[in-house]
Amino acid sequence: MAMAADNSTESDYKKNVQVDTRTAEEKAIDYWLPITSSRNAKWWYSAFHNVTAMVGAGVLSLPFAMSELGWGPGVAVMIISWIVTLYTLWQMVEMHEMVPGKRFDRYHELGQHAFGEKLGLYIVVPQQLVVEVGVDIVYMVTGGKSLKKFHDLVCDDCKDIKLTYFIMIFASAHFVLSHLPNFNAISGVSLAAAIMSLSYSTIAWGAALKKGVQPDVQYGYRAKSTAGTVFNFFSALGDVAFAYAGHNVVLEIQATIPSTPEKPSKGPMWKGVIVAYIVVALCYFPVAFIGYWMYGNEVSDNILISLNKPTWLIAMANMFVVIHVIGSYQIYAMPVFDMIETLLVKKLRFKPTCYLRFITRNIYVAFTMFVAISFPFFGGLLGFFGGFAFAPTTYFLPCIMWLAIYKPKRFSLSWITNWICIILGVLLMVIAPIGALRSIILQAKTYDFYS
Repeated sequence: MAMAADNSTESDYKKNVQVDTRTAEEKAIDYWLPITSSRNAKWWYSAFHNVTAMVGAGVLSLPFAMSELGWGPGVAVMIISWIVTLYTLWQMVEMHEMVPGKRFDRYHELGQHAFGEKLGLYIVVPQQLVVEVGVDIVYMVTGGKSLKKFHDLVCDDCKDIKLTYFIMIFASAHFVLSHLPNFNAISGVSLAAAIMSLSYSTIAWGAALKKGVQPDVQYGYRAKSTAGTVFNFFSALGDVAFAYAGHNVVLEIQATIPSTPEKPSKGPMWKGVIVAYIVVALCYFPVAFIGYWMYGNEVSDNILISLNKPTWLIAMANMFVVIHVIGSYQIYAMPVFDMIETLLVKKLRFKPTCYLRFITRNIYVAFTMFVAISFPFFGGLLGFFGGFAFAPTTYFLPCIMWLAIYKPKRFSLSWITNWICIILGVLLMVIAPIGALRSIILQAKTYDFYS
């Protein structure tokens, strides 16, 4: 009976491969939506999209995170995070086409397959939205701060300009770029961003190394009280989680790669992921370890702010950061645009027009700009979003889906590995936002709104 059931299921899958049951209207909508409109990406698109998605504002905060974690725990957390997130990313790439003839083009579609139509939506969509909108808000802050730093370095005797205006200048680029239709359309921006990420990371650790170990450098915890040290430790875990955040867009990136039964998309996608993770290691580990080694617990929450000389080099690095986070913002915004446009066109029956896209995308950019201007607590925001939403979607949600779908044998290597990742991820999700929230509250006490 079981064999007969398996055979009937297999024949059903083959039918699905051969027959496209969508209506002409549904096909037209899929060709219009950002994620499914273009499927001709090469494997290297996956590489630089993943680098752009992952290496962002987070890398600059890693020396600061190290100063709150200390040498031993800091090195361990960095390496374990790299291994765990590579493993969970591999799982997502594998699960993209686990059902013959069907592609899970969006994170929530995979969630619906694992947990059920409604429950999967309720589990994945809120977390994915918090991550993607949260990242875009943090990148608004980062872009504005880096523009301000650039301005202050190249024109030190100029009149001081409010950070608010620099965030608005940064946002103006997105009011234009947000109207590019899909991932392949932003591939040029993404490639430039990926090159910039490697460039400013190299400048950050290279300039720190040239500056040398600072006089009277201290490697002890910066907080004076035990409670402060513990809360800072928690917050730093969130900073590290934020740095490994590419999972939230990985299925959407894979959806742009062509796929056939003979040549599934997971081959070129995985090749791109490996290249991306090598670049991530080249960016993260030197910046984190060398930055902390040189400055100890006096390092700023953005390593480039700690570096002031040579002026031209640090100014250039800040400009590289601006270019990079422009690309990163777009990578994280694209799945949000897809969700909004799917809801409006498929559920609320709006016509898929340029006008609809123009209005919705401009509203989204304006919203992220307004929140960034209102709450530019860079370090605290990283830790809070890193723990609250990145830990589930990056560290353990792929493992839960894997267990739910593949059902590996209890106490097998796969079963044990997934449960270790789930336990680590849940701990991270619980403790990281606690420390970050305290950090935000402390900074808010001295913050003057819209300054």
